Amino acid sequence: MTWLVPLPVVMPLLGAALTLMMPRRPRAQRAVTLTVLSAALAVAVALLALTVQHGPLVMEVGAWTAPVGIVLVADKLAALMLVVSAAVTLCVLIYSIGQGMADGNEETPLTVYHPTYLVLAAGVTNAFLSGDLFNLYVGFEILLVASYVLLTLGSTGTRVRAGTTYVVVSLLSSVIFLSAIGLVYGATGTLNLAHLAERVQDLPPGLSLALEGMLLLAFGIKAAVFPLSAWLPDSYPTAPAPVTAVFAGLLTKVGVYAIIRTKTLLFPDSPVGDMLMFLALLTMVVGILGAVAQSDIKRLLSFTLISHIGYMLFGVGLASVAGLTGAIFYVVHHIVIQTTLFLVAGLIERRGGTTSLDRLGGLSRVSPLLAVLFFVPALNLAGIPPFSGFLGKLGLLQAGVEVGSPMAWTLVAGGVVTSLLTLYAIARVWNLAFWRMPHPEMPSVPDVSPAAERARLLGLSDPSPSGAMLPRLMIVPTLVLVALGAGLTLVAGPLFDVSDQAARDLLQRTPYLEAVFPREAP
Repeated sequence: MTWLVPLPVVMPLLGAALTLMMPRRPRAQRAVTLTVLSAALAVAVALLALTVQHGPLVMEVGAWTAPVGIVLVADKLAALMLVVSAAVTLCVLIYSIGQGMADGNEETPLTVYHPTYLVLAAGVTNAFLSGDLFNLYVGFEILLVASYVLLTLGSTGTRVRAGTTYVVVSLLSSVIFLSAIGLVYGATGTLNLAHLAERVQDLPPGLSLALEGMLLLAFGIKAAVFPLSAWLPDSYPTAPAPVTAVFAGLLTKVGVYAIIRTKTLLFPDSPVGDMLMFLALLTMVVGILGAVAQSDIKRLLSFTLISHIGYMLFGVGLASVAGLTGAIFYVVHHIVIQTTLFLVAGLIERRGGTTSLDRLGGLSRVSPLLAVLFFVPALNLAGIPPFSGFLGKLGLLQAGVEVGSPMAWTLVAGGVVTSLLTLYAIARVWNLAFWRMPHPEMPSVPDVSPAAERARLLGLSDPSPSGAMLPRLMIVPTLVLVALGAGLTLVAGPLFDVSDQAARDLLQRTPYLEAVFPREAP
C-alpha cells in the first residue's frame, strides 16, 4: 500500500494545475478543490490506519533507493498530522466558499485562490511526509510561497504591509534552514533523515550542537517560538478570515512538527532539552501576557496561538514518552481549536462589523448560535474539563511532574498560570463582546416576522439594513469544527493511545530507521 503515501502531495498539485486551467469557471474550480481535499482526507485516514497496524510506510520516489533518492515516509506521527490537516483545510475551504457567495463574488472570485490553496495543502503534506532535509525545505517553500499569495489577497495596503513582514521573516528562516542543510551535507555527506540519524552520532559534539542549533533556529521562527514570534500578531490578523484560520491552525504546527522530528530522530541525546523548556516557558508566559493586553479578538487569538506553542515545546523538551505523547495530543487539539476560533472571529466580524472589543457587545442576544460557536472552543482552549484542552494540558503537567527536575517543575507552574490567564483572556472576550449591551456602532436588528426572527436568533440571517448576516455555508463548517473539537474528548483514549505509540516510535527510532533501510534477513 505504499502507493498511497505520495497521494496527499500529488493530488493537490494536480488539482492546482487543473483549477488554473479553468480561471473563468469558478464552480468547476470549487468542485475540483472540494473533490481533491475530500480524497486527500480519505487517503490520510487510510494511511493512519495502516501505520497503526503495520508501522511506517515508505515510498521511494522514482524508484531511487535511499539515501540516493527522495523518500516519503508515513509513520504514525506524520499520518496523524495528515488526517487533522486534511480535515481542517477541507472545512476552511467550505467556509471560504460560503464567504465568497455571501459577498457576491460567487461568479467572479479571485482566480488564483483555489490553485494557491491547493498548493498550500500540498506544501503542508509534503513537509509532514518528507524523509530528507532538502525535501522538507521544499515543502516549507511550497507552503510559504502559497501563503504569500493568500496573505495579500485583495492587495489592500494593510495586507501588503503585513505580507511584507511575513515575507522578510520567512525568507530569513529559509536562508538559515538552507545554510544548515549545506553544513549538514558537508559534515555528513547525506540529507536523508534516517541516514543522518546514524551519521550525526559520529560528529564532534560541538559541530553536532551547532548544526542542531541552526535547524532549531530556523524551525523556531516558523513555529513562532519566543523570542522569534514578534512577526505573527502583525501578519495573521490582516488576512481574510479563512486564510488566517488555516495559517493559525497549520503553518506554525509544521514548524513544531519539524522540531519534534529533528529532536527525536537526529539529535536524541542532545543537551538542549533544558533550553527548549526555558523557551517553552517564555513562549507560554510572554504570549499569554500579550493576549491579555489586546483589545482586538484576532490579535488576542494570535497571541494565544504563540502562547500555546509553548505547551508543545514543553513536551518536546521533556524528551520522555509521556512528554512527547502530551505534545502530539496537544498539537492535534490545538490545530482544530485554533482554526475554529479564527473562523468564529470571522463570523463575529461579519455580524458585528468589527473584531474590536471596544465596539462589540450583546452578541449573545443578537446571535445565540454565534455565542455557542465561540463559547465551546473558547472553553476548550482555556483547558476547562472535560474538554481535550484540559486533557492535553493535564498530560503535559503529569509528564513534567514525572521528570521532576527544577526546570520541569517551573514549567508545570508556568503551564498552570498560562492556562488561568488564557481563561481570563477568553472570559474578557465573552464579557465585552457577548454579554454587555450592544455597542451603538453595531448593526441594528429591527423587528421582523416570526420566521425571520427565528432565523436571526439561530444566527443564520439578519435582515438589518447593514446586510450583516451569517450564511449557512460559513456556519456549517464552523459548527463541524466545533463538534470535532468537542468530540476529541470522546476519542481522547484512542487518540492518546496513537499519540503514545507515535511517541514511543519516535524515541526508539528503530521503526523509522528500519522502514527506510530494511535489514536483510539472516
